[in-house]
Amino acid sequence: MSLTIEANRSLKPFNTFAVDQRAQYFAAAHGDGDVRDALARARQLNVPLLPIGGGSNLLLTRDVPALVLHIASRGKRIVEETAEQVTVEAEAGEPWHPFVLWTLDQGLVGLENLSLIPGTVGASPIQNIGAYGVEIKDVFAGLTALDSHTGKLCEFALEDCAFGYRDSLFKQQPGRYLILRVRFALRRRAALHLEYGPIRQRLAEQGIVAPTAQDVSRAVCAIRSEKLPDPQQLGNAGSFFKNPLVTAAAARALRDSHPDLVAYPQDDDKVKLAAGWLIEKSGWKGFREGDVGVHRLQALVLVNYGQGTGEQLLQLARRIQADVLERFGVALEIEPNVI
Repeated sequence: MSLTIEANRSLKPFNTFAVDQRAQYFAAAHGDGDVRDALARARQLNVPLLPIGGGSNLLLTRDVPALVLHIASRGKRIVEETAEQVTVEAEAGEPWHPFVLWTLDQGLVGLENLSLIPGTVGASPIQNIGAYGVEIKDVFAGLTALDSHTGKLCEFALEDCAFGYRDSLFKQQPGRYLILRVRFALRRRAALHLEYGPIRQRLAEQGIVAPTAQDVSRAVCAIRSEKLPDPQQLGNAGSFFKNPLVTAAAARALRDSHPDLVAYPQDDDKVKLAAGWLIEKSGWKGFREGDVGVHRLQALVLVNYGQGTGEQLLQLARRIQADVLERFGVALEIEPNVI
């Protein structure tokens, strides 16, 4: 086997919170063969296999007693083009935002609203990542994964993935399917999604009346850069809590006592509340304790100012959850995967 295994490797470079926990064993996979080798080696070492991508949705609260496999495969290509759509495929280790920019350079429409999201292509369907009115499920065309239980390659279509809000089959069965590559259904011409968030306002401020997909991408990048800290400068994992779903009746009751409630009606008589609004109204925005805190511009983002630990961040998150539940009767769910 050609896979290089390291013992007691620091994971600080491999999680965007920059938490300095260690992996019992560590390896990088640059192709399908490396993933198969890692699965076999984990069994030989009698430890679990933990695949990671960019570490942008990961909170490490302790050292990891596993073989941590960094998915580092690269490659992207157009695999099929018809009059209706263009199917593109990328290896799981491709960084997400550069991949989005590549699709735009090919003249393709569909991923522009998902610009500047950290992480990798392989992680994108696990969380069903989404932003500004678009989710992975809206552009998903299939993926190839290795079943860690059987060792067989599996192909997944849209209906196989059980996509939900920041959820999927792959999140529900963590570690079973090792995603190798993902395919997306894009178009040369398509209606742009401009209604969610301040995208249209930003384009209008720039005097753009007939925007292209690249214009939308640039607007999204500017908006995200203004309100979300750069993980290279300040450790964070983006939005730390999911926007909670409540019944329409519960939302009406909350609005009676809080007329400025930020809420978005859904299709199934549910309402999505803005978790950031709930946290800010509870007084946590800008809070800092030691080297962990809540970002001063975006209450959804927990940050590590340098020497904070994953356990300290988790305890802060639990205090916020308890406070929001007491004040509003709404339970917040943590979005990152907590180890």
